[in-house]
Amino acid sequence: MAGTMTKMRMSDGAEIGVYHVAPKGERRGGLVVIQEIFGVNAHIREVCEGYAADGYEVLSPALYDREAPGFETGYAPDDIQKAIKIARGEHPFELSIKDALTCIDALNEHDKGGGNGKVFITGYCYGGTVTWAAACASGNLAAASGYYGGQIALMNDRNPKCPTMLHFGETDHGIPMSDVEKIKAAHPDVQVFVYPGVGHGFNCNYRPDFDEAAAKLARQRTLELFRANGG
Repeated sequence: MAGTMTKMRMSDGAEIGVYHVAPKGERRGGLVVIQEIFGVNAHIREVCEGYAADGYEVLSPALYDREAPGFETGYAPDDIQKAIKIARGEHPFELSIKDALTCIDALNEHDKGGGNGKVFITGYCYGGTVTWAAACASGNLAAASGYYGGQIALMNDRNPKCPTMLHFGETDHGIPMSDVEKIKAAHPDVQVFVYPGVGHGFNCNYRPDFDEAAAKLARQRTLELFRANGG
């Protein structure tokens, strides 16, 4: 079930694209899906549509629309360099957090108006770190599930305000297991899962490190977390 790219006004007054997918059947709650550095591309849209099929109303903000409207890429080396240039050099990370919070609050207001369910968040790579930061900042989340966020260990002084789950690949080239252990030690209440023998991006079937079994298990755990917390 395909969604539509709509426009939403963010906290700084900018209007950016937000991929919206209506839930199939009874609405279990709202879900914010945060992109990798590659934009709201085919993979992220498929993730959104998959969760909508499970009953969630999904919003996925196109975080780089201010710098590069409509930006999305694949995973070739040139694409990666284009994405890194925006993510690390042009787009402020804190603005991504604010955009996530705007989407969370929008879904929360929907629920106050008679919607069914609570609000959740998930994100991948860059979006995994944004998910962590949003879980630590927002009082309107029921639960959060972040995938292979490379900067989470640098935010160990932040504490999630909702039940939170994190997923990492054991052989991730960019996230050493020492970082994962630091996260576990600092946040014993956070569920941290390490998937043996898989690398970065294991959830994405467009990437070389895709691992179907790990992706399926991580998604199952994510849904269990959401449903245990009102979704």
